[in-house]
Amino acid sequence: MTDVHNRATRSYNMSRIKSKNTKPEMMVRKFLFAKGFRYKLHDKTLPGKPDIVF
Repeated sequence: MTDVHNRATRSYNMSRIKSKNTKPEMMVRKFLFAKGFRYKLHDKTLPGKPDIVF
C-alpha cells in the first residue's frame, strides 16, 4: 500500500503527534492518584519506556 501523503506532509503530521501527557493518559493518572496509587512516569530503564510504572 502506498502512502497518500508526500514525504514532507507525512513528516509534518507525525511531528505533531504527542507521545507524553496525552489527554487519555492524564485521565488515567488522575484516577490512579486519587485512588491512592503512586507510580513513576516514562521509566527509561524498562524496555519500551512504559507510561506508568507501579
